[in-house]
Amino acid sequence: MKKSLVMLLVASLVLALLAGCTTPQPPAQTDQPAAEQSDASQTTPQRIVYLINGALGDNAFYDSGQAGIDALAAQYGVETRTIEANFDAGKYEPSLQAAVGYADVIFVISYGFEDQLKEIADRNPDKIFVNIDTVVENSGGTITSVDFIEEESAYLAGVVAGMLTTDTSVPNINPAKIIGVVGGDVDPVVSAFVYAYEQGAQSVDPEIVVETKSLGGAWDDAAKGKQAALQLYDQGADVVFQVAAAAGIGVLQAAAERDLYAIGVDTNQNDLEPGHVVASDIKDVGKAIQDVYASIVDGSYAPGAVLEYGLASGGVDVVTEAQTPVLPEAIVQRVNELRQQIIDGALQVELYDGSEVWQ
Repeated sequence: MKKSLVMLLVASLVLALLAGCTTPQPPAQTDQPAAEQSDASQTTPQRIVYLINGALGDNAFYDSGQAGIDALAAQYGVETRTIEANFDAGKYEPSLQAAVGYADVIFVISYGFEDQLKEIADRNPDKIFVNIDTVVENSGGTITSVDFIEEESAYLAGVVAGMLTTDTSVPNINPAKIIGVVGGDVDPVVSAFVYAYEQGAQSVDPEIVVETKSLGGAWDDAAKGKQAALQLYDQGADVVFQVAAAAGIGVLQAAAERDLYAIGVDTNQNDLEPGHVVASDIKDVGKAIQDVYASIVDGSYAPGAVLEYGLASGGVDVVTEAQTPVLPEAIVQRVNELRQQIIDGALQVELYDGSEVWQ
């Protein structure tokens, strides 16, 4: 009995020593709190569609959005598809159905099929719909809209054109105070550009005349854009602002042909026709897409919200940097001053009020 007791004590002592020599393993290192370590691939939407009413290849609005989609694929490893309706009304609803059948998140530029978007969003409340460049509200309150304050950047574009047309020291600027604008259509978004462009130009000199041409929806017809710009140059305009997507490339070509000047849109087009594109009015669709998806990932996304993107957020801007700079430094400095005033709230740009801006 004593031997048994001694053996039991020895065994207990050995176990205690072994326990004391064991090195505890540290907890697994993670980049996020344990409460957030659920499988992200199961909670974060992994399939994204970019659905556009038009087509890629415009080097402007639609391509800016595609750059954002490509950035999401690179950053998050998500699957993406782009559906181009090519301005064909017959493709709008089938494109929406295809997007819903594939994607968790649908970024959509819905010009021309807003009603179909509302209906399909209401029937698919589990899908995330983000409408870009206009405000679309469905009865279910699930569509989030990205609304660009294009008036802020277009005002600056008008200041550029206004200061340029009144500076006859710049080569080929004529004495007439005439500038122009070519729009893809007369819809409210393009009209807002034209409205603020005129306000900006006439803030430089109230006598400046703004001549306008609409392409009547021919957003992808560069030849028609070029023809419209040539007509404006022949009317005495020495600067023409293009707000016409792919058709606007023709405007830039016309500027080079006439040895005059143009202002690009949506992306930095200053080097497309070197020495002739003096500035570009940026609308950063790609940035908005990346911002919204980031909010989905971090849980701050709010269905049905209207997200405003102006100068302060970097959603719109005017850029003058180019391989072949054209603008006198005084114009660049003035644009920089006004940009900061708008961001600070010292200068309030008047928003489009629905008034007639087309001759």
